[in-house]
Amino acid sequence: MLGSLIFCHVNLPMRCLVHGVHRWRWPACGRRNVGHFRKGVHTTRTPFSGRVTPVFTRALAFGDRIAIIDQNGEHTYRDLYTQSVHLSQQICEVLRCSSGDLKEKRISFLCPNDASYVIVQWASWMSGGIAVPLYRKYPVQELEYFIQDSQSSLVIATEEYMRDITPSAEKLGIPVLPLVNSGSDGCINDKTVEAFPLAIDCPEWKNRGAMIIYTSGTTGRPKGVLSTHQNVQAVVTGLVDKWEWTKDDVILHVLPLHHVHGVINKLLCPLWVGATCIMLPEFSPQKVWEKFLSPRAPRISVFMAVPTVYSRLVEYYDRHFSQPHVQDFVHATCRDNFRLMVSGSAALPVPVLERWKNITGHTLLERYGMTEIGMALSNPLHGVRVPGSVGTPLPGVEVRIATERLSREGPSYIIHAQGDERDTKVTPGLDGKEGELFVKGPTVFREYWNRPEETKEAFTSDGWFKTGTVLVPLGCA
Repeated sequence: MLGSLIFCHVNLPMRCLVHGVHRWRWPACGRRNVGHFRKGVHTTRTPFSGRVTPVFTRALAFGDRIAIIDQNGEHTYRDLYTQSVHLSQQICEVLRCSSGDLKEKRISFLCPNDASYVIVQWASWMSGGIAVPLYRKYPVQELEYFIQDSQSSLVIATEEYMRDITPSAEKLGIPVLPLVNSGSDGCINDKTVEAFPLAIDCPEWKNRGAMIIYTSGTTGRPKGVLSTHQNVQAVVTGLVDKWEWTKDDVILHVLPLHHVHGVINKLLCPLWVGATCIMLPEFSPQKVWEKFLSPRAPRISVFMAVPTVYSRLVEYYDRHFSQPHVQDFVHATCRDNFRLMVSGSAALPVPVLERWKNITGHTLLERYGMTEIGMALSNPLHGVRVPGSVGTPLPGVEVRIATERLSREGPSYIIHAQGDERDTKVTPGLDGKEGELFVKGPTVFREYWNRPEETKEAFTSDGWFKTGTVLVPLGCA
């Protein structure tokens, strides 16, 4: 059916899916891959727009709603906000910033997967700083590299990591600020919050740096990807729109917090809408299944993970849930309680997708993103999800498939297909010809930190980011 339509209507506007060849690995950080570009169904576009403000500016509107549930208990939006304000004051005192605006000084921080991470992230932003999350499982040399490369002015760590990180910070001549307690102790009142004149009141956040997340360094030393508050908000609002996040959602968080998947998709999206995020210290198949099947409120409605997590959950299911009546219970509970389950950051094997659907009644939603561009493509929340596909452009994202052509005047590009959330045009005669995926839009990062030449090389002369992912436009669906 598809083949018979390859050459029809190629001049008409059409949307596209990215259909992945199962052998290739989708990039976390700009690896070269191969995939397919297909037509999809038309939907109405919701472009990125509006005033840019960090997520913490929305927190007080959600007040006493539960934002985070972690190993230390429950934390309301008000708790997170007021503790962030307090930490912001401490940050500015340590760095002797009398203006209350760090003007994009970098703050490295090492926290467990709990509310302390949110508090440090928000406090960094409230102080006008750029957040640089570190990962506890990285070796000391790697942590020192991230702190030094980002030129961080301060390191913040929770008590359990102070012994590990302090020698490195002292070696680099950088002060360390301990985060003593992320529990809600009610020690900060509303008057303190209202009287706090820091970057929290900044009138223009759009072009300010928000965070530096490091690539995996598969082709060299890891590079610091600097995203602005506009970049972060564009990704968040695009996902909130397309995945229909609401304040009634409850997500279970099991991923590390030093990559876009864990930071934006699983944490900032729910916090943007006033939803609840249940955070586990680390991934445990047993704990995840317990949370999935628990009758206690709040019941989980959203889950996102990488393919390896789903594979391990399937393995645990096969070992422990062998009785038919138990399997029926698992299927009914997951089918009825969950509204969305997502897989990303690597290629999802089709057998895992099919097995998961058999177990839970849910077809995993696949999507495509990179550290440099946030999320760019997503399968539909409603409608058909094609196995091995990663979907269509998200709001505000423009995509292009092209091949480079060298000449004496410099590189130029043959465009195979180009489009956005509304439609895509395929160049006649070039459907079926592979090319590189290029991305443009407000989600695309500002720069590789302190690497102007590598930043320049990552973009075409007309501003398209070169992902390194190879796709094939296949014609009409």
